Amino acid sequence: MPKTLIIFILFLIVTVAADAQNKASTEKTKQPAPQDSKKANQRPDVKSPKTLPPEPFEKADVKTLAAQCAKFETEAGIIEMEMFPESAPESVRNFLNLTAIGAFDTSTFSRVVPGFVVQGSISTRENLTPELSQRAQRTIPDEPSSIRHERGILSMARSDEPNSASSSFFILVGDGSHLDGSFAAFGRVTRGIEVADAISKMPVENEQPKNPVRIKRATVAPCPAQAKP
Repeated sequence: MPKTLIIFILFLIVTVAADAQNKASTEKTKQPAPQDSKKANQRPDVKSPKTLPPEPFEKADVKTLAAQCAKFETEAGIIEMEMFPESAPESVRNFLNLTAIGAFDTSTFSRVVPGFVVQGSISTRENLTPELSQRAQRTIPDEPSSIRHERGILSMARSDEPNSASSSFFILVGDGSHLDGSFAAFGRVTRGIEVADAISKMPVENEQPKNPVRIKRATVAPCPAQAKP
């Protein structure tokens, strides 16, 4: 067999083998990749947002609200308060609801004016959740009344804007007659005014306590006179 013919035959064999290999490689590339049951970078399941506990006094009437008292167990002692829903029903409802759902737990008296007021708010709470933060922004209508702002009175704090009270409150340890007719006095300290006094005497700088007193736990319960034996 001529040498030229042998070389040509070998060339054809090599060419055919190369074409077959390329075709097999192409077919393998076209095959879809196996699908895993779960992607490694799959987006995690989004859990439903947490909701706050039901607010028990949302539809309570004035008589029901008046029968409830609030108690703060603070780092400085216990403060107990009665409510005045006849004069400020929405302020009382808001305060009792926030207390009942534990919103004031671990919050602090973050503003202190010696001889005048100690002020708290749920915005100072430890581990403030997005739900509570949103709840803290809910405002209530102004409810000024004939109740005088004097020592022991519990009243709603607000900005200069009307109807801007939300979760901030203050306890008067001195005279606040200039607040009469403008702010909503909605309760009064029945026990523990000396605790508020002690808080008001702690070191402050620009009305900011250097060591804010914490409300360890806040609760709502029937007032002693209303409690069943």
